Amino acid sequence: MQELNNRHYLIGLTGGIACYKSAELLRRLQDQGATVEVVMTQAAKHFISETTFQALSGRPVYTDLWDKRPANAMAHINLSRQADALIIAPATADFIAKVAHGFADDLLSTLCLARGDCPLLIAPAMNREMWANPATQRNVSQLQADGVQFLGPGAGSQACGEFGDGRMLEPHELLAQIIAWHQPKVLQDQRVLITAGPTSEAIDPVRVISNRSSGKMGYAIAQAAYEAGAQVTLVSGPTALETPFGVERINVETAQQMYEAVLGSVANTAIFIGVAAVADWRVANPASQKIKKSAEFSWVDLEFVENPDILASVAKLKNSPYCVGFAAETEQLDDHATEKRQRKNLPLLVGNIAQETLGSDDARLVLFDDNGRHPFQRMPKLQAARQLIRAIAQRYHSTL
Repeated sequence: MQELNNRHYLIGLTGGIACYKSAELLRRLQDQGATVEVVMTQAAKHFISETTFQALSGRPVYTDLWDKRPANAMAHINLSRQADALIIAPATADFIAKVAHGFADDLLSTLCLARGDCPLLIAPAMNREMWANPATQRNVSQLQADGVQFLGPGAGSQACGEFGDGRMLEPHELLAQIIAWHQPKVLQDQRVLITAGPTSEAIDPVRVISNRSSGKMGYAIAQAAYEAGAQVTLVSGPTALETPFGVERINVETAQQMYEAVLGSVANTAIFIGVAAVADWRVANPASQKIKKSAEFSWVDLEFVENPDILASVAKLKNSPYCVGFAAETEQLDDHATEKRQRKNLPLLVGNIAQETLGSDDARLVLFDDNGRHPFQRMPKLQAARQLIRAIAQRYHSTL
């Protein structure tokens, strides 16, 4: 699924070593279906050539305020009129200052001033001391007040050899931010806690009882919640998935660990979404050494105890968050999902057929609430997650 089909962006490069990242950002935007044009300052050309960006974008690169290629010689006007956003990446401290104070002494700064309704996204890139300088922070605050969106900066090692805030986000992080920027902020500043993935219960040091959950649905919901403006904490069982950008992740293995992590994180949470496939039972007497076939210890000697019910425990809390459960069933989805929702006293439960969903990149969800069942079409999990987050937000806000 290409996230940015029919989108058109301008990338503006200023004079920083992070210009090399912008080449990859351009390709990642194109991979998601976008078209891209590039504007460079003279300083940016000291770090990377305009030929590189012309080859990558397949379009002329603009560097001169007096460029005569446009029929009206007004590139500073024309370029922004057809763009979904102007993205300055990298944006130096000097360029941020120029935009904050309305200076327009080259093509890119003039383009920023003349952009009209074209949104401006800025990805800062500078030394940590430059970023922390009060003058820079005043300029950033002014631009934010003017409606400019900042993408980062990140923290880490810098080209100067120092470590701290100020480095430009990586291309995949910028891409995630740009995609998120397009999504409606239906959960702006709300705290959302999500569980995802399987749990793993030890039999002995090398064997476990687990299930086939990949975690894909829970991770997609975490990404969609972040895109919707939420502060997201993801409590995850063992998966091979990358943490969605902007999401805080707590890794656990067992159901008991997940229970403790959730109860330790649930304070001040607005919405709890229990997506994880949590083991109902665990081995009470796991062997301390690997069980051998010839050992006197028999498999039938394993004793099981019930794991805590995480979702029900959260729903029973005083001032509990808005709780959303999941039910993966192999048959009679409506009957089992309705019974589970009523038994756990949940305002909303999301059901799906396990055989269709486990390990798949697609999902066909059905929502169950006091007003009955609400089916979704089968669609990619991220698309389903975004639709689900909008449905949850609508129901949550109606309870306030």
